[in-house]
Amino acid sequence: MIHQRQPAFAETTRPAPLPVGLNTAAWLGVMVVLWGLNWPATKLALLSVPPLWLASLRFASAALCLFAVVAVKGQLRLPPKADWPIVASIGLLQMMAFTGLGMIAMTHADTSRAVVLAYTTPLWAVVVNWLMFRQAPSRQQAAALVIGISGIAIICSPLEIDWTAPQAMLGSGLLVIGAVFWSVVILHVRRHRWTSSPLALAPWQMLLAAIPLTIAACVTEGSPLAIPVDATLIKLLLFIGPVATSACFVIAAEHGRRITPFAMSNLTLGVPLVGIAASVAFLDSRLSAPFLLGLGLIVTGMVYAAISSRSRPFRQETAVMER
Repeated sequence: MIHQRQPAFAETTRPAPLPVGLNTAAWLGVMVVLWGLNWPATKLALLSVPPLWLASLRFASAALCLFAVVAVKGQLRLPPKADWPIVASIGLLQMMAFTGLGMIAMTHADTSRAVVLAYTTPLWAVVVNWLMFRQAPSRQQAAALVIGISGIAIICSPLEIDWTAPQAMLGSGLLVIGAVFWSVVILHVRRHRWTSSPLALAPWQMLLAAIPLTIAACVTEGSPLAIPVDATLIKLLLFIGPVATSACFVIAAEHGRRITPFAMSNLTLGVPLVGIAASVAFLDSRLSAPFLLGLGLIVTGMVYAAISSRSRPFRQETAVMER
């Protein structure tokens, strides 16, 4: 379910944040809660819908809603050529690949582990930035990476998962690969010169993700007519697509600009925590001592990575978020 990154939010040459009022804080809090609840909702929907079909339905329904939103705002137009690369990057890597892999992984992994591994993106961004852009990590970033990867190692160790079950290892591996894809998108967004607003491009990105996901679902999972549809599933699909994806993207675009990228990055750390709490409450997930230790190390590493990267600004300040 992914995150989805979750949607992406960014600005070029970001202006000074607008004053943050109680209304903005409340909406951003709602956004974090909805993104967190999206994880157990996705797990429940996967009981009835194959993973690729669920990813396809998520982005197809969210795209329809956002096309309507940008049309009402008078911003509905084809993306300019200058924005095609970022449309492809977000649509194919963050939305299609990250979410598709995440959906498949969640059929083999419990929700708590899935949401934690998916949100290790800030750690992999340090590695990808080093490998792709030759920007060596600072001592603080290297320390953050060691701390965070230690947590990942614990969560993926025999202390937490059964290594004799190949599907369990496959699920964890797909989540990490998806997080790496998302980190590539984060770095691309930070360097892209935006012509259109992120909100105006979002429905095209979601449409671009939905088309190949639909084709892949038809080929590998058969006809969607075989999906057993009932009132509960319809509610879950409405929540996963129109609410947790498109509505949260609008919240991020409208209110996220009122806080700094650093604050937004730290705010979205609440998403996996909400997801874990919701999985315990609604799915009866059990949190073992090794999992809690690994979670603590990962969160510490991500916060430390965010703090250390704050002193090494990119040419354009941005933030990328997913569901």
